[in-house]
Amino acid sequence: MNSNVVSQITVLFLIMGIGWLARKKGWIDKGTINSFSHILVNIALPSLLISSFNHEYSKDMVYNARMIFIYSIIIHIVLIIISAFFAYKFDEDSKKVVKYVTVFSNAAFMAYPVIGGLYGKIGIFYAAIFNIPINIFMFTAGIIFFTGKRDTKTLKNIVSHPAILATFIGFGMYSLGIKLPNVLMNTFTTVGSMTTPMSMIFIGASLASSKINEIFSDKVAYYASFTRLIIAPIITFIVLRLFNADTILLQVSVLIEAMPAGALAPVLAEKYGANTSLASKCVFITTILSIITIPLAVTFL
Repeated sequence: MNSNVVSQITVLFLIMGIGWLARKKGWIDKGTINSFSHILVNIALPSLLISSFNHEYSKDMVYNARMIFIYSIIIHIVLIIISAFFAYKFDEDSKKVVKYVTVFSNAAFMAYPVIGGLYGKIGIFYAAIFNIPINIFMFTAGIIFFTGKRDTKTLKNIVSHPAILATFIGFGMYSLGIKLPNVLMNTFTTVGSMTTPMSMIFIGASLASSKINEIFSDKVAYYASFTRLIIAPIITFIVLRLFNADTILLQVSVLIEAMPAGALAPVLAEKYGANTSLASKCVFITTILSIITIPLAVTFL
């Protein structure tokens, strides 16, 4: 593997380790973790997304953006269908979690730092487009996994999600050739640059509160981790090869699907009465194992 790739990924996980240590030392408490989450979702990530659209207009980029949006829809429909097969043998509460974990990766907090480190702003540009269907499916199919019915109130909130709004605003400006003044763009770029370190510190601090002995004894969590970290990216690769996708679109898509389980899994499991403990274990184990699987995915690509 390219030494630069190893260096980029190592830096990310070292920053995660700083977050873990800070939580263990008591320098970061639960309230701080919640604050980090709000700052990331509402300020840092939207700024990063807007700044990622600061490119000269290109018909090829617009075409690629349209294609990766379509690819994302197709990939997630396929994953939703196959998730039922991988989860069928478990009890009802565990089945909900396994299906969710199989389909939804940590596309926001983990994918952007990794892809940004490997591909720069052009990678984040395509990742932002790929993630639009993820958010839509997450708040439709994802909630249906847990409830068996649609939560119309949640569906209405999708378009007002800061990351979705930032993506639409950024892509709209890019498509119309609108350039923000340098002072504003530099502001978005600077604030957006906080996303990577804050994301990894947030994840590390969140993992520090988990009880190690209980986490690593659950076989179902390992099974779900396998479907998330191995099966999902392989299926993504196969689907996009069948469509003869552009190389960078294929690589960005596969890497997003190679990310750990989505951080919302335990939140939704708790809200809708599923196996919250299993969901938390899946997030923890997939994040730890991704230290190995993400470099393997990059090497494979």
